[in-house]
Formats: sequence, structure tokens, C-alpha cells
Amino acid sequence: MDGEIVRLAGRRLRLARQVGLVKDRGSRELRDFAQEKLVLERARGAARAEGIPGDLAADLMTLLIGSSLATQERQRVRSRRQGAGRRALVIGGAGRMGSWFARFLASQGFEVEIADPAATGGVGGFPVLADWRESPVDQELVVVAAPLRATADILSGLAARRPAGVIFDIGSLKSPLEPALRQLAEAGLLVTSLHPLFGPDTRLLSGRHVVVIDLGVRRANAAAEALFAPTMAEVVTMDLERHDRLMSCILGISHALNLAFLAALVGTGERAADLMRLSSTTFDRQLAVAGPVAHENPRLYFEIQSLNPYGLAALEGLSSAIERIRAIVRSGDEPGFVALMERGRNWVAERGPDEG
Repeated sequence: MDGEIVRLAGRRLRLARQVGLVKDRGSRELRDFAQEKLVLERARGAARAEGIPGDLAADLMTLLIGSSLATQERQRVRSRRQGAGRRALVIGGAGRMGSWFARFLASQGFEVEIADPAATGGVGGFPVLADWRESPVDQELVVVAAPLRATADILSGLAARRPAGVIFDIGSLKSPLEPALRQLAEAGLLVTSLHPLFGPDTRLLSGRHVVVIDLGVRRANAAAEALFAPTMAEVVTMDLERHDRLMSCILGISHALNLAFLAALVGTGERAADLMRLSSTTFDRQLAVAGPVAHENPRLYFEIQSLNPYGLAALEGLSSAIERIRAIVRSGDEPGFVALMERGRNWVAERGPDEG
């Protein structure tokens, strides 16, 4: 029976590829939320007829829909071939996000070359240079996917080389890169700056965001946005200051909260295995988020915390919020506790029904 379920899933994915081709020929959107709702309602109805939980069937169908969309998205990216006949250089392509971009560009038909001293054993079959300065940098696209401090130096070096192609970095923060980015823009080069708000294991870009930092070079912005046009990612354009201010919340507070959660647990002296054996739903969910954070690159996370000019204020806000909760609990202020939770509930409700 398990084998039959897997065979049916395989058949569904093969059909999804055919549906994707039909969508592509008709220039239709890959994702149809109304149709997904019907599929899930059908699954719940079929589950009731079988006497099994509707959520089980809906969860199963959600996984299959996601896999089908990922298949169709990759298929569309390959079919558009918008990189055909063009070359790309990914500086830092041995890193996880660098290699993601190398594969992504190759799927669009770009001839990709990687420059990275860590790529001694090769990366994904791409041609490799140990030092980007060995390249003539005459590619149509240059992507800088290095750590923030190294990225600033590389961008300054590119300004001196004056390449004709489009240049962008993918740094999580932009303030440390601003002088070099401005230098490139003022030199009349095709420069922009991207922040892909997803990780290197991402397969489906639906519901994901790519931020484009507008440095005043429209052709570069348009070229970067066009890379994601065949995907379902949402491209958001904003200025550099606004980006880093928002990242102090989206990355700074969330990372710090999860690190503090783990640090507090370590400080209790209790064994992780003992806590997980008696865990609650909320604890399990929080640990599911915090665990992967602990396995991320600590130097990258330190850069995100320490190099954002708005980061310290965000951390002080987090510290103040924790202190406020402690004061409320210590004083037995139940109305204050209720008000605190209600304010949070109301803030979350502002997202609206389709955003959560």
C-alpha cells in the first residue's frame, strides 16, 4: 500500500509537468490559489468518506501541490532560456547561496563560472577560478555572494575594473556595502543590490521575496528583476536605509530571540533529551525554529547583528520587552499581562486572512 501511494504521487508529478507545459504555452500563472482551495476541499471530503482526519488528507495534498509547483517552476525557468548565449560570474560560488545562484543561473541557460578560493574541488561541474581577479570580468552578469566584509572589498575592486555587465551582491545587510555600491553607481556601471529572503535549500520560490535595492540604475534593477520573472517569487524594490531598518526586525530580532531561547535552555542545566521528552506544542514549534538557527554560520549571524546600524536599537527593544514581561509577572499584574498579549494579538491580526 505504501508503494502504491508513492507510485500515485509519482504519477501526479508527471501529470503536473504536463500541466506546467500547458500553463507555459498559455502564459498562465503557475499558482492558482482558488484551484488549490478546491483541491484541499475535495481531499477533506474524500477523507471524511474514508473515515480519516480531513487535516491528514489536506496536509498530504499540500505537500503534493508544493512539489508540483516546484517542478513546474523549474520547468518554466529552464524553458524561458533567458540566459542563453550569456555568461555569468559568481564570486563566492562555493558558498551555499553562491552555489544556489550558480545553479539557478545555469538553469536559465547562462554559461556560469565560479570564482572562489574555497572551490578547490570544483563546484557542480562549473569552471572555477581561485581568485576573481584572474577573470577578465567580461561576463554579462557578475554576482557577488561573499561574506559582507569581503563583499565590500570585491565591489570596490570591481569599480576599479569597470566591467560592462550587470553587477549585484546578495548580502543580508546593505549599510556596510553602501560606499562601494555608491562608488559603482557613480562610475556609471550597471549595479544594483539584491537580498534573497530565502535559504540555499529552497526549492519553490512561491511565497518567497527578493528585495532589490534601488541605487538609481534602472537597467540594472530591471535585469535583476528579470532573472526572477519566470518564478513565483515576489520582487520588492526599496531603498538601502529602509531595507536595513526592516532587517533589524526580520533578521535581527528573530535571530536573537531564537539564540536567547537556546541560551536560556542551556542555562537551566536540563538535558535537551529530557525537555523534549516532556515538551509541549509551543515548545516543539519554538525548538523547530531555533534548532536550525543554531546550525547556521555563526560568523554570518554575528555580521547581521553587529553591522546593521539599526541592530542595537532592535536588540534593546527585545531586551526591554523581556524585562517588561518579567516585571509584570513579578508584580502579579494579570491585567497588564492580558493587555500585553492582546496588543500582540491585534498586531498579528493586521496581516489579514491571506497573509498568515
